[in-house]
Formats: sequence, structure tokens, C-alpha cells
Amino acid sequence: MAAFADHPALRDHWYAVARSSELDAGPVGVTLLGEPLVLWCDPAGDVVAAPDRCPHREAPLSAGTVTDGELTCCYHGWCFGEGGACVRIPSADPATPIPPAAHLSTHRCQEAYGLVWVCPGEPAGPLPCIAQEHDPRFRRINTEGEIWAASTTRMVDNFLDIAHFPWVHAGTFGGAQEPRVDHIDLEDLGDGWFGYVYEVDAGNPAEAVAVTGSEAGIVHRWMSTGFHLPFTVRSTIRYQDGLEHILLLVSTPVDDVTSWFTFVVWRNDDFSVDPEEIIAFDRAIGAEDKAMLEQVPGTLPLARTGLVSVQADKPSVAWRRQLAELLGR
Repeated sequence: MAAFADHPALRDHWYAVARSSELDAGPVGVTLLGEPLVLWCDPAGDVVAAPDRCPHREAPLSAGTVTDGELTCCYHGWCFGEGGACVRIPSADPATPIPPAAHLSTHRCQEAYGLVWVCPGEPAGPLPCIAQEHDPRFRRINTEGEIWAASTTRMVDNFLDIAHFPWVHAGTFGGAQEPRVDHIDLEDLGDGWFGYVYEVDAGNPAEAVAVTGSEAGIVHRWMSTGFHLPFTVRSTIRYQDGLEHILLLVSTPVDDVTSWFTFVVWRNDDFSVDPEEIIAFDRAIGAEDKAMLEQVPGTLPLARTGLVSVQADKPSVAWRRQLAELLGR
């Protein structure tokens, strides 16, 4: 696959770029689709996303400070308030009107699932839907974000794939899985997700007991995995006792070969287990994926002839086809 991060069609979609809690400490600098952005909470409490560049002398606004919702540039003290409007230029006479070009151009922002989502263009649709967010039987657990030296396209391909479990995840849950993958049927999973439903036997080492709620050496999982264009994946896991563990896998293109990654968990447990114990095992699984993907250079080919695929790869093939259509390829 050739360069994709600068494709205009991708600008019309939502991307998680940071955890909401990160904004408590001041402005946050992120990069989305190759564009450096600054995020902060304005005086109205709304998140603002703007180019990380002061319109005065182009200093990075993320190096500034936020006081009472106003972002102050570290270079000459220009101050930006609600909606990115420039509200103060210390070197200018207060009676002098602020130049219109001093106001920041901003992108659409939403907060959901403990994350800040940004759409640089005109939104083609809503955010990915996680119904459990509004179900009082479930609690949400957020995790830290990480930078992966891997293309977002390769990450989504990996997260939709079941065949790598016995190999990449042999150290966590994959050792008990049969390498052969039975026939996969793709279907509408509801709420805008498209993918497949399947069952697996998973290894259950001591460090996973807090996650599975079982001390058995092997546990049976009823699962579904699906995608929401362009790059979001949801995996649902249900155990025999009714425990459900939902994972939102968020991969955001920093550029063609670098990604920001985080995952969010929803569980219908009794809330008594320490959240850190629950996410520690998922973190270990993610570390196995990261170690593998950072060895694979470049972006994922989208053309049908670019890769050799078998029936176990049907979910990824379907996602690649839809992404290629989105990009007009």
C-alpha cells in the first residue's frame, strides 16, 4: 500500500487522539494524519483541537500553558480562549482590534469513552458505538496511550486476525488454541460493526485469572470481532459464567508508519477486582502484538494481488476491500 495518511477521504472520519484525563495537566500535542495538533479545554469546558502553531510566529502552542481555560503561547504570550478565539495580545494596545487571522482554525472534537476524538474534515458518520458504555451493569476501564512504530493498516489487519493467536500470543492466551481456523462467516454485528462470531479455547495462566474469573487452565470463549471504518476494531468476549469483556482497540495514524494506540475495556463483573489487574493481562497481549508488528515495515498492501490470503483472512480481506473503496483505489 502506498502512502495513505494524507488521503483527503480519511479527514472525514473520527479518530481518538488522546485520553480525556491528559488534558487536566494543560495543553497536549498530538499528531493526526501527519498534522501536529494542540488540544486543551477552553473556558466553557469544551475540548479544542487546533493546529499546533501560533499564528503569530509559529511557536508550538502545546509548549504553552492553560489557565482558566485560556491557552497562552510560550513565545509572546498570545492568549486563546473559547473555540480557539484569540482573546489577548500582550504587546498590543488593548483598544486595538484583534486581527481576524489571529484566531485559530479548529477541528471538530468529541469526548467519548474517556477519549478525545477529532475529525479534521466533515464527519461522514458518527463515532463507533459501544452500547455497554450506557449499561449500568458494565464498568469502563481506560488505559494509557502508546506510540507504535507500525502502520495503522497493519495493526487493524492484525486485530481482525484469529490465525496469529497460537503463534504471537503463545506466552499469554494463545497456547491452547488449535492452529487450524474453521470456516469464517462475515456478518453485520450491529451498531455499525462488521465482522465475525467465533469460539476459541484460550490459555488461562495465573495472571489471567482476574480477567476470566476462572482458575481453570483453559477457558472457552464465545467471541466476536468486527471493524468500524476506517481503523477501529471491537472484540467481545463472553465466558461460560456470563462474564463479558469488551475491548475497543483504537489505532490512529500519526503518519503512514507510526500509530497512536490505546484500548478501552468494558466488563460486567462485580467491580471488586482492581482495574490494574484486569488490564495487565490485556497489556501483555498488546505487547506481543506490538513486538511482532514493529518488525513488519511499511504499510499494508490493499490491492487484491498484493498479499496471499486464505479463508482465515476473510475479515481482513473484507476490511481492506472497504478501505480501498473509501480511498478510491
